[in-house]
Amino acid sequence: MSSPLLDVWEAAAASPYQPSVGKDTQFTVGAVLLLLAFFLTGVFGLNRSVVNLPLLGAPASLAFGFGAVYMICAVGVYV
Repeated sequence: MSSPLLDVWEAAAASPYQPSVGKDTQFTVGAVLLLLAFFLTGVFGLNRSVVNLPLLGAPASLAFGFGAVYMICAVGVYV
């Protein structure tokens, strides 16, 4: 008697998970995102307005968030 969970387990074993960013490139991706975040934050700080908030502020915060997580994972501290 076969269970559905066992079928899913066996099907998943044939195709292992491949991350979109490999462990060898996490440091590079994190560094680029953090540099981009600091650049966008600086430009936003010089030109503060409501129009620049979605154009510069939101991408800067996203780049900083993802860049920080990639850098944390790249140096071996897992969150």
